[in-house]
Amino acid sequence: MNELLVFVCDGAPVRGEIVSISTAWQAVLARRDDPPVIRQILGDFVAAATLLSASLKFDGTLIIQAQSKGPISLLVVECSSKLTMRATVKLSVEPTEIDPNATLADLLDAANTGRLVITLDPAERQPGQPPYQGIVALQQGRNGIAVPVTNAAEAIMLYMRHSEQLETRIWLASNEKVVGGLLLQRLPNSGGHVHLDPQAAAEGWSRIQALGETITTDELLELSPETTLRRLFLNESSEAGVRAFPTRPVQFACRCSRLKVADVLRMLGEEEVNSILAEQGAVETGCEFCGKAYRFDAVDCIQVFKTDLLTDATRPPSGGH
Repeated sequence: MNELLVFVCDGAPVRGEIVSISTAWQAVLARRDDPPVIRQILGDFVAAATLLSASLKFDGTLIIQAQSKGPISLLVVECSSKLTMRATVKLSVEPTEIDPNATLADLLDAANTGRLVITLDPAERQPGQPPYQGIVALQQGRNGIAVPVTNAAEAIMLYMRHSEQLETRIWLASNEKVVGGLLLQRLPNSGGHVHLDPQAAAEGWSRIQALGETITTDELLELSPETTLRRLFLNESSEAGVRAFPTRPVQFACRCSRLKVADVLRMLGEEEVNSILAEQGAVETGCEFCGKAYRFDAVDCIQVFKTDLLTDATRPPSGGH
């Protein structure tokens, strides 16, 4: 299963999404060798990014970045409006040093340094136009005390509350075979397909949240979105109405290219690139997301700095890669 399902409730001001990703998630893991606890956190954020991307109103990409001075120095998940995704994570310590029982707070919020950044980047962004970006610390206030979030779901809900000001509930689950998630968002009391008085709207939102809270990890990981929707909202559907839209496929896809690597070399500068050539004979790098190798020899590097066109842009990398 690699599907995302969107639904709306007729008797409550709520839209929801359910996602289940298997082979696309395994494509991410096939290129990585992270400890299980790191894979779980990465998987939860993959599910979250996919859920959030389904509501994009433009052709573009949603990017989740979590960074800190802890064992996870950087985590990145990108998901496009077409639901193609990729993900990576960088550790500041050796994988064997990771505590198998560590929480997100342990790994991503060392010394209260954790930050969650969500970027919305339209494909048609004009030159000089910055993407929209929201940033929140990975702590939330409780009785005047800053308490670290303990999982990806808490982190996303914290972001939505502070940056988007949308009442949002989210449940996430992941293992080495599949990731899954459920998202509920409160809509305005009136407009669109429904008009509800404030009391009925508040009661409806509370009712749907209570149903969401019954979801189990096993259901998120083992059931299709359609089956989850039918089981979770059976009574709501028969009594007030729940309408589902056609499922959308989710795929793994990397946006790396030889031309983009050339852009990175230009940013490094000709002097730095020439020093690498003098030392190593070629500039070699690999994509952090898909592992694809890129090799630029001296002739390639001359082309990089003399023209914007790379005549060998589709040439396969050397060295057997």
